[in-house]
Amino acid sequence: MSKHRSSTTPRRKIAITALAVAAVGVPSAAMASQSAASTGSPSTASAAATDQQEVVDLVNSERDKAGCEPLTVDKKLTKAAQDHSEDMAAHRNMSHTGSDGSSPGDRIERAGYSWSSYGENVAYGYDSPKSVMEGWMNSSGHKANILNCDFKEIGVGVAQPGNYWTQDFGTAR
Repeated sequence: MSKHRSSTTPRRKIAITALAVAAVGVPSAAMASQSAASTGSPSTASAAATDQQEVVDLVNSERDKAGCEPLTVDKKLTKAAQDHSEDMAAHRNMSHTGSDGSSPGDRIERAGYSWSSYGENVAYGYDSPKSVMEGWMNSSGHKANILNCDFKEIGVGVAQPGNYWTQDFGTAR
């Protein structure tokens, strides 16, 4: 079964978002931890890079249809997205909250990206860039992040086991 979640946070809404998340909670089913999210072999890294670029291309195709400018890949957002995908895979837990309690904004800042707004989509279980994008585009919250013309940059991560995907969107300060 494939699942996905979205999150969008402009800097000025952090307190409101934090209260909303605290009041509602973030549902997640923590599963047994498994180390080594990816093997790190050249073929694995190459396949992940190809999948990441295909997701970016699919995002930009959807944005073009909506009249938005294409997103550019940002290395810092990519690091944040990849690290989060690996964390989710290692803990077998799809969530916007990292295993260390971090929020998407925390992780993006930790990667060195200075943002004025950001958004995050996460998913697991989808076996290809096309299928995960179809899942995100069929969900209003995820689609809103993808088609948010205010976002200018993107980073994409994917990790095993379980095909854990992360899209981090941002607008730099």
